[in-house]
Parts: sequence; structure tokens; C-alpha cells
Amino acid sequence: MGVKMKIELLNPYVIKILISLRKEDSISSISKRINLSYGWTNKWVNELIKEGILKEKWRGVVLQEDNRSYQIILKFIKDNLNDINFYYLVLNLFGIKYCFTKTDAVYVWTVGRYNIARYKEFYPIFIKIKKLDYPIFLEYCKKLGLKINSNKGVFYNTEILDSFECIKKKKSFVEPLNETIDFMQANRYNFEPALEMIKEMYNQKLNIKYKEVNYL
Repeated sequence: MGVKMKIELLNPYVIKILISLRKEDSISSISKRINLSYGWTNKWVNELIKEGILKEKWRGVVLQEDNRSYQIILKFIKDNLNDINFYYLVLNLFGIKYCFTKTDAVYVWTVGRYNIARYKEFYPIFIKIKKLDYPIFLEYCKKLGLKINSNKGVFYNTEILDSFECIKKKKSFVEPLNETIDFMQANRYNFEPALEMIKEMYNQKLNIKYKEVNYL
């Protein structure tokens, strides 16, 4: 490698910090985004300052993008964590307003019981993003090598809006149930079974004739 780097820097806290990090940042902002106490965030930020990855600035830190250790860790993140799950997990580390919509909202509201066929060769992840936050989102995607509005592989399919309603369900943000129901009803051919699940799970009054047929 030609660079000496403390191996303990490759830990979940540092990886979360470096994923969440903006070019100029503060410890309190990082702490909120990664949901880690200020004290622990401060400890690992100081380690990154010692390593030369971050530089102290009045009331904050500045990322040293040319630092070799930073480039090694970023390459490790891209090479080892860049899969379908990673696309979902990192959204909460960006500190932006987003929510799942369309097929992904169906998946969240059915608690993972219904997921229309998607494949690694073509796996759109449907999200709404607040227009004000979109440039920040683009910066993160560029840094981490995440694809947007592509036509192959895993990618974010984005809908950019001035404002939208969203609901926190477990660790994810999702559009309101009535919007997801409207989407499913407009695409009944694909989502009739999911509508049946929603009807039962949330006591929704829906006109559904679907019933699964068992062929013997």
C-alpha cells in the first residue's frame, strides 16, 4: 500500500462517519446523522484528524479528499459494501429528506411480505427526495459510486419534489399508506395480492376480488 494506517480505523463507527461526512462538517451534525453519541463521534473524528483525513477548522472539520488513508478506506467501502442492501442502508446517513415510494413503499407497508420481482441486473429503488436536498444527495452518490436513474444494475429511481409527506416506519421513511394504495390500485395487475395483504393488515376497506388459486 505504501501507507501506514491504523487498522482500527476500519471499524463500523469510522465507516459510518466517512459515508456520512460532507466536505465541511461539524461533529454535532455528523453525530445526528449517524445516530451516535457526541462523545463517541468526537473520539473517532479526533482519530481521523490524527490520521490526516480531517483537518480542524473553527467549529468544525474539513475533509482532506487527497489523503491516501481516506482514499484507501473509501475504496474499501465501494468494493465491499456496494450492494443492494447498501443502497438502502446509506440513505439514513445522508441527513436528507427522502421517502420510499411505488414498489418500495409496497414492500415497506407489507413489512417485506410482497416484493415484485427485481433482479441485480435491473434493480430500481424508488425514492422521493426533497428538491432542496437533491444536490447533497448527488454529492453522496458521486462520492460512494452509487447510480441514479440508470438503465441497468442497482440504482436510485428518483422523484424530486419541493415537499412531500412521509411516515417513519421502523428505520425507514415511506410515503403515506393512502398514496401507496393509490399506486397499487393504478397497477392492480402487479399488486392485487399486496392489496389483499394491506386490507387485512391495516383494516382498509378496499374492493378486492383477488384470491390466490391453488392448483393441485
